[in-house]
Amino acid sequence: MKLPLTLLAGAIILLISLFFGLFPQLVTPFDPNAFDYNALLAPPSGEHFMGTDSFGRDMLSRVIDAYGLNLQIAVFATLPAIIIGVLVGALVGYAGGIAEVIFGRVVDAVITFPFMVLVIAIVAVLGPGLVNMYIAVGAVNWVFYARLVATEVKVQKRLDYADAGRVMGYHPLRIIFRHLLPNSITPAIVYWMTDMALAILLGSSLGYLGLGAQPPASEWGVLIADGKNFMDTAWWISVFPGIAIVVTGLGFSLLGDGLAELLRTRK
Repeated sequence: MKLPLTLLAGAIILLISLFFGLFPQLVTPFDPNAFDYNALLAPPSGEHFMGTDSFGRDMLSRVIDAYGLNLQIAVFATLPAIIIGVLVGALVGYAGGIAEVIFGRVVDAVITFPFMVLVIAIVAVLGPGLVNMYIAVGAVNWVFYARLVATEVKVQKRLDYADAGRVMGYHPLRIIFRHLLPNSITPAIVYWMTDMALAILLGSSLGYLGLGAQPPASEWGVLIADGKNFMDTAWWISVFPGIAIVVTGLGFSLLGDGLAELLRTRK
């Protein structure tokens, strides 16, 4: 079976990103935290391919060093949401009735407010930092996964194989988790790929605002914030981390699109 080009392109981008994240020391030409006061705000050159920042730190090394933390954000900011959302969605979709009504009111309450505003508000209450950011994103984001899975489970539970399980006396949890959920989780997995791209963007935005990763951590949002006062004279400090965000996010988006296309063709 021929794999979609979007799936291959996304996988290549993310494999390179994963290599940078796991083994930055193998590809960074300089120590990402080493100051060089003889090369302050040096423009891109043969020695410093992406220039240096206001402390003389090599920007290429810092951008590569940030891959690990940003990929960590992509996973840890979304993993609790997909786990909780899938479990809740499966149970609600099967139970229906009052559980579905209550869940609908929770969804309405969450989507009434902009996602970013809710996350910023929760982080502001809990305090800045990555752990609090993960809690804030998970507390809001799980409803979207739950809604996807609940809709799919409602469709699947009306099919013959679900009726057969009930007739044979299977426990509802067995029907849900061994039969319905495996046939309902695909949209949530595809959405997860795109959601990780959004998590990187969100983490970088919070880092820029001082609510996410904290200096001196190498994180793309923090790097962009470091260069905001030098856009006229040292544009490279903010531009190259921004390009890394776009490329990595594109990798997740392409992978998600490729998975969706692959699953459609298999059906």
